[in-house]
Amino acid sequence: MWCLELLLPLLLIINDARCQWNVWVPRDISSMTNSCVVIPCTFMYPSGIRPYRGTHGIWYFGQPYPQLFPPVVFKSRTDVVHESYKGRTKLLGDLNQRNCTLLINNIGAEHSGKYYFRADLGGANMYTYPDFSELKVLDQPNIDVPEEIVSDVSLELTCYAPDNCPEMTPEIQWMYIDYLPDPEISSDFLEDGNTAVLSSTLTFTPRPMHNGQLLGCRVYYPNTTLVYERLISLDIKYSPRSVWVNVSSEVMEGSSVMLHCEVDSNPPSRISWMFGDQELLWDTASNVSLSLDDVTPAQEGIYTCYGDNGYGIMNTSLYLAVNYPPREPVVNDSMTILEGSTLALHCSTQGSPAPTLTWLKDGELVGTITADELSVLEIVEITPQGDGQYRCLAENEHGRASSSFNITVEYAPVLLEESKCTVVREGVQCVCIATGNPEPTIEFYLPDVNVTINETDGRYNFYTHTDGHTSTGMIKLREKGERVDNGGPAVNVHCSYFNTYGRESVQLELQQEKKYMMAVIVGTIGGVAVIAFIIAAVRYVGHNNKKENGTPRQDVVLENPALYYSAVKKDKQNLRKKVLKTELLGSKFNSILEETTGEDGDYQPVGSLAGLERQDLNYAALEFIGARSREGASGRGDDDSNYTEIKAK
Repeated sequence: MWCLELLLPLLLIINDARCQWNVWVPRDISSMTNSCVVIPCTFMYPSGIRPYRGTHGIWYFGQPYPQLFPPVVFKSRTDVVHESYKGRTKLLGDLNQRNCTLLINNIGAEHSGKYYFRADLGGANMYTYPDFSELKVLDQPNIDVPEEIVSDVSLELTCYAPDNCPEMTPEIQWMYIDYLPDPEISSDFLEDGNTAVLSSTLTFTPRPMHNGQLLGCRVYYPNTTLVYERLISLDIKYSPRSVWVNVSSEVMEGSSVMLHCEVDSNPPSRISWMFGDQELLWDTASNVSLSLDDVTPAQEGIYTCYGDNGYGIMNTSLYLAVNYPPREPVVNDSMTILEGSTLALHCSTQGSPAPTLTWLKDGELVGTITADELSVLEIVEITPQGDGQYRCLAENEHGRASSSFNITVEYAPVLLEESKCTVVREGVQCVCIATGNPEPTIEFYLPDVNVTINETDGRYNFYTHTDGHTSTGMIKLREKGERVDNGGPAVNVHCSYFNTYGRESVQLELQQEKKYMMAVIVGTIGGVAVIAFIIAAVRYVGHNNKKENGTPRQDVVLENPALYYSAVKKDKQNLRKKVLKTELLGSKFNSILEETTGEDGDYQPVGSLAGLERQDLNYAALEFIGARSREGASGRGDDDSNYTEIKAK
């Protein structure tokens, strides 16, 4: 206020020189509601005018023209003022000194507006100055906030309180600053156009976490109840500081999935979903969701969410795994290779998770099980046993699939050990069995004849049969040939077997001659054993008859022939049973003999059993001829021996 006192005389000297109607008032002035305000005022009038009955003045509100009847704020001649200003206004200046300073007490919001001064020098010398002072009645202090507050950049906030009431001096406090990092506060007193303002400046460095936080400035007048507060919310601009997306996940093929992205930034970012170099979706918002329907394996991969708000850019990625059962494996084509070749069998497929690959040959496991999308089965120097169907089986937890192909192994023919010549009833039978791929052709060679397929004559019969890769050739020689030194037939048969990859020829051995001789020997021994058994049975019957009659019957005449014949008849029945057992024994022996020779009906029976196979067994009846001993029988008679005679019925 002391500046105002020094400035007014200077203004008067300047204006006297001009000698014009003029007034000086602050264009803008402010005050807090319910406080007071002083409007500084200095006026001038032409020097040739002399006030009549003193100098008077009037303050109007809102309008400078009296004819419009504006509200009278203050009037020096009378106390008639507008009701809203009764008891509130007072002229602080001396009009005679051209000082028209006005005091308004207990102002309210309704007092905000333009104030005009009118000089009354008496008579017609009355003039309303067009210049005005506009009063702003504040109910809260002003805070000077920069248009843009950027994170991590030092910020200054200034709170202003008008100091235009001589009776009260305001004080300023900052509110809610405890969470700020290292705040600094400084105060200042400003005067502008004879108006005074008290200021307080808060300095700190904002962080993204401070965005949206409240700050307050409190203005109060000591020793009064007048308190004024203003709160602001910090709008701190910061680049995206976090981009949140779903965690990497797994979904089944054909299902739907929602990918969420949320970006923390101010202002909101332009959020975009990228799959590789392709932008799938974008929007300016705090969060964006990407919906994927009927997912396919082609959509498996890395999805990236970008946030860009002009202050910075940030991104986060996730991996979307699409699970599906194995696809049909891709394998080699069916192939035909030569024995001894080395080959690699490939099996590749796709599946998620990665399938296990298993190689099977004709349903049996071969190789190792591979947990990968590619499996190679290497076969080194393949053998004929490698021929067959190969199948690659792909499995994972969602299903299985397989593909198969055939490998045909071609190889030179090989003679099987079953090839031989044997003696049969009609002569000699030779069999030649060979395996190979392509199936071998079999030819028999005699000393002077080359036997081929379907060739026959009266000396031999030829037959061939093919089963897969095995060929069988058989020839029967009706003549057994000449005898050699050991008594067996002479056989000179050669077997030739061949295909694309080779030809071999071997002489077939007569492998059955030893078995044939053994059959003759065993048959002879068996026949002798049967005859010995029959003789023993007869002697046993005779011996029993001797015991039943008590004493020897060398000279006894039968007294009761009928009774004696009955006893002999019983002995005949016993003998018949024993002979039947002997017959069964002979049949069993013949079965053993057939198993030994290996042919049924191809050999002639030999030995003492030959007659038993061709005719029925005749039962023997025992009959005693007389009761006297017969002398001279082989010269072996004695007193203890009885002789019987066996007759065929």
